[in-house]
Amino acid sequence: MTAREQLTCGYHVHVSVDSDEEGVAVLDRIRSWLPVLTALSSNSPFWNGSDSGYASFRTQAWNRWSSAGPTDVFGSAAAYHSLVADLSATGVIMSPDFDARLSARHPTVEIRVSDVCLDARDALLIAALVRALVDTAAREWKSGQRPDMVSVPVLRQATWRASRFGLHGELLHPGTHKPATARHVLAALHSHVRDALEGTGDAHYANEGLQRILSQGTGAARQRQAHQRTGSLAGVVAYATGVTHLEPIDHERTDQPYFAAASGTAALVAS
Repeated sequence: MTAREQLTCGYHVHVSVDSDEEGVAVLDRIRSWLPVLTALSSNSPFWNGSDSGYASFRTQAWNRWSSAGPTDVFGSAAAYHSLVADLSATGVIMSPDFDARLSARHPTVEIRVSDVCLDARDALLIAALVRALVDTAAREWKSGQRPDMVSVPVLRQATWRASRFGLHGELLHPGTHKPATARHVLAALHSHVRDALEGTGDAHYANEGLQRILSQGTGAARQRQAHQRTGSLAGVVAYATGVTHLEPIDHERTDQPYFAAASGTAALVAS
């Protein structure tokens, strides 16, 4: 079954934390935002030689594992480790396949919800956004802000929507957990992590990357376009090979943000 159904390529991002306590606090505070990363990185529309109907079928395949998916709020490192120990004691798992977890090898949190991207620029964007989400969550924890207590079943609906539609349909808004356009949800993500992006010098790259994906499409959308042009999966593979071997592009820096506060965000959402 593993060889037949799990030949998938996930993109995991590690971000350092100062302690397990901080790491678990981060995990508790990023849960609602992770489906947005799934949608943004969606790049696995084809399965067993045909269109799966999903933008990220890898997410569907991966979630067949018993401990895969979103988690409840842990509240403490002790609670996290207790759950992992209980799961391990069942003999079913060797390690937890949570959407996000503490790394067993490194002093990091590991975010595991993204597809491997078609375009290396998209991968770099995801990494920048993950780091910003972790930084933002750590600041919230240190300031005493409580995590969103949304339930795991609701988070699973958000994950399913992201996997099914990518950015070509409504997502669940991480703040309201109600359907909203992908453009609105990306604007909310950018607003949520703006300070962290500016602090790491990633603001310009994130602005540009989000606008580019909204304009050109996710990897899944671009693969489907290639299939429409060529009429074959071999044509899709040839296209993907070409994209992954493109030379790096130097982009002219601009001071005009695509996702700005107030009027800029409103303009983007309305467009």
